[in-house]
Amino acid sequence: MPAANATLYRLTTQWRFAAPLDAVWAAIADAEHWPLWWPGIEVVTLEPGDAQGLGALRRYRCRGALPLRLCFTARVTHIVAQELIEGRACGDLTGLGRCRLSHALGQTRVCFDWRVHTSGLRLSQLARLAQPLLRWNHDRLMRAGGLGLERYLARAAAGNVLKNKSA
Repeated sequence: MPAANATLYRLTTQWRFAAPLDAVWAAIADAEHWPLWWPGIEVVTLEPGDAQGLGALRRYRCRGALPLRLCFTARVTHIVAQELIEGRACGDLTGLGRCRLSHALGQTRVCFDWRVHTSGLRLSQLARLAQPLLRWNHDRLMRAGGLGLERYLARAAAGNVLKNKSA
């Protein structure tokens, strides 16, 4: 049983942005366009889901600082507009992922919470030795996403300001 526990991960990442909730929500909810601002992420929509994205099925390929690429599909199972996106993943990572958003005092907070286990044979065999390294790699990938989204939101806000000035 200890070997199985080595494949379990609880991964939590928080981002904070001095940006409106609706702008952050729009970027997060539009997963197919994450590669525009999130280095190391590839996303392909396999099934679009409903108008809000509920039921959408996407394939994700993730590559952090290590020469390791994780591939999984995730289906959106729950959405509360501008608050929550939840999905079930299967592939190299299997389990539940949640993204919660909130806004207070001019800051939008994004919290990603993953409860997954590695299911690929190679990752599972290496898990006991590699778990700290895989966590570090995850943190690097998520940090890159947060910085990328911050830059993306700043560019979008500057574009809106320019549009408003010319109006």
